[in-house]
Amino acid sequence: MKTKAFITHIVKILLPFVIGGIIIWWMYRGFDFSIVHDTLMHGMNWGWMLFSLIFGITAEVFRGLRWRQSLEPLGEYPKTSNCIHAVFISYASSLVIPRSGEVARCGVLKKYDSVSFSKSLGTVVTERVIDSLLIAFIALIVFLLQIHTFSNFFTETGTDFVSWLNTFTTTGWIVTLCCIVISVVFIYILLKRATGESRLKKIITDLKAGIFSLKDVKNKYLFIFYTLAIWASYFLHFYIAFFSFEFMSGLSLLVALVAFIIGSIAVIVPTPNGMGPWHFAVKTILILYGVASTQAEIFVMIVWAVQTALIPSLGVYSLLCLGLKHKHKTL
Repeated sequence: MKTKAFITHIVKILLPFVIGGIIIWWMYRGFDFSIVHDTLMHGMNWGWMLFSLIFGITAEVFRGLRWRQSLEPLGEYPKTSNCIHAVFISYASSLVIPRSGEVARCGVLKKYDSVSFSKSLGTVVTERVIDSLLIAFIALIVFLLQIHTFSNFFTETGTDFVSWLNTFTTTGWIVTLCCIVISVVFIYILLKRATGESRLKKIITDLKAGIFSLKDVKNKYLFIFYTLAIWASYFLHFYIAFFSFEFMSGLSLLVALVAFIIGSIAVIVPTPNGMGPWHFAVKTILILYGVASTQAEIFVMIVWAVQTALIPSLGVYSLLCLGLKHKHKTL
């Protein structure tokens, strides 16, 4: 049983890399990578690229500040710096094990500030819901403004959602719903067996407390500001990179917003930092707006690589900072 569990765990870790790797291989098969080398050395403005990284940092800082604010109504008051370090570490963790970041950052506050893991996880769930609603709202506005372009996107990629749903037969829907119900029941049974009924009830109670904590946030306007600042930073992180490439500088702000939204939706697929799905989605949008295929592929490859490299750098920085602070306390 232990061997089987170990193999399952390894598969869960490796599968996202395999999925992302296959998409990347498919996109860049037959690609002349010497063009990328020439672009890196002579064909881009590194000043703009480095400037874009600042907003990659501010996005995570604002997320840490917002997280601390959402924990206060629960009677948890972690250090602001620890919240920010926890966010940095969470993104680095997700590069190694996709979707593990939420657990990692809650674990950091549990270790260094004795914050309830279940409560902090509840606030993380709340954050994800709020962010998803905001992205959905922005996506709706962008869709209405660029409906013709989105129509071309679905046609070119073969992802017409309505047509895809129509391929499901009645039997298919029944089987799908049964699988969902069975999965939920199975997870519940596993949690109950692993933790005991009383422990499970406490976890659920703490999760609910975290999820509903926002109604007691002291400064709701500040919370809204942090939320908007997070996504404004993410967008600038992406958009400013446009100016690093001469063939991208003529594209409008709205084009960048369309590509940003589609890329943000694509990263839902659990691959490391959206590797593969993000490349494909953003490349497709850029091509629809007139960017040559090779240029679009160069853009997504370089931007993803450079901006992704920032994530482990911040993670290592935070681990060192937390380690030094802990060492200093024990001396």
